[in-house]
Amino acid sequence: MCVADVLADLDRWLRGELVAINTALDDIYFAARTDVIVGRPEVDRLKQQLLRDGEALMARLSGVPLPDNDRDAYALLGMIGHYLASSQRHEAAPPPHTASRETAWAVAQRLGSRLGVAPRHVFAHHALFNAARGGRIRAFTALDDEQIFIKFNALGVLAYRRAANALREVASMGVSNRAAAYALDDATTALKDVLRFNQELSEQLDVDRFFFNIRPYYKPHRVGSQTYRGSNGGDFAAINEVDVLLGLCRIDDPFYQAVVHEKTPFVPPDDLPAMRTLDRQPSLLSCFLDESAAHGVTPAWRDNARRLIAACRAHGAGSAYHHNRLVKPFLEAPARVANTTHSAGVTSSGPELAEVIAGLQRLVDLRTARQRDGINTAAARLAELQELSAAPIYAS
Repeated sequence: MCVADVLADLDRWLRGELVAINTALDDIYFAARTDVIVGRPEVDRLKQQLLRDGEALMARLSGVPLPDNDRDAYALLGMIGHYLASSQRHEAAPPPHTASRETAWAVAQRLGSRLGVAPRHVFAHHALFNAARGGRIRAFTALDDEQIFIKFNALGVLAYRRAANALREVASMGVSNRAAAYALDDATTALKDVLRFNQELSEQLDVDRFFFNIRPYYKPHRVGSQTYRGSNGGDFAAINEVDVLLGLCRIDDPFYQAVVHEKTPFVPPDDLPAMRTLDRQPSLLSCFLDESAAHGVTPAWRDNARRLIAACRAHGAGSAYHHNRLVKPFLEAPARVANTTHSAGVTSSGPELAEVIAGLQRLVDLRTARQRDGINTAAARLAELQELSAAPIYAS
């Protein structure tokens, strides 16, 4: 059996028959304004077809060598996860006395263990490991809203990566280096792009389609004996690098440290080194304050300090918009009134929704440097930098 043939058949099924089954089921759910239906014969027949066809492909896959190249192996993990996430989304129950999904679990666990990541589909598989065919990327359904959701979240990922790359250059060059102005401006432009992409997503995405037909594919599911939390559009290292490099978040903050620790298994393999070395990244905010204390406020320092403040504001604006105009209206608000028959109720990716919303609000407070009781934000240090950048030029 040729591995290339098996992978080609799996890819065709994911882009063809699986999309047709998922879309047919989601149209039924949408008409009923619920997120899943259990016990209707015509619905259950589609679910059983999904399981049967998928497991046949998984059985073929288990009999061929897995890719040697880590990137190809990671892409394959996403393809297997695509099937598993679809099965879980529909709460498709395998017939009694079958091994449905166990073969897929075994292959996914082998790949996840080898790569050091969670053995499930994550958003990187949609955003970055998803070759377009005829202008259309691999998705769960044929719904235009899903394509919109993937597109703008992927663009946000690329913008955050651009910002992180630029801020790393500043750390290496020194904050009073005149050439660092270019990198700081580049970071600010990229972070403004994040806001712009979030705005376009908010305008183009239908709330009900997201809530009933897109969100459920990103819920937790089991692989073997362990349940892994759902996929999240922010599961990349770049946004955390931006947090830490700007000086808005600190890795020695127990809350933020827990966020990073929980997220690490769900980022792509290439992002793992950055996640594991966040504690070694400098805070540019601290670098600016230390430089002014040691050498005074020089023209280059002042110009660059103003640019850092602009980057911080852009990052905070993108974070606040995402929370207030995407998370709240697309997830929190409909969850209050929507009919859900998911066995786990309404979650975003794992924990109870109220817990998720509270944690996200705390991240927004950190990223916007908002003064808030009980939270150690960068507000005072950012205000000090603002005051110094407006002061007359002086040398120490």
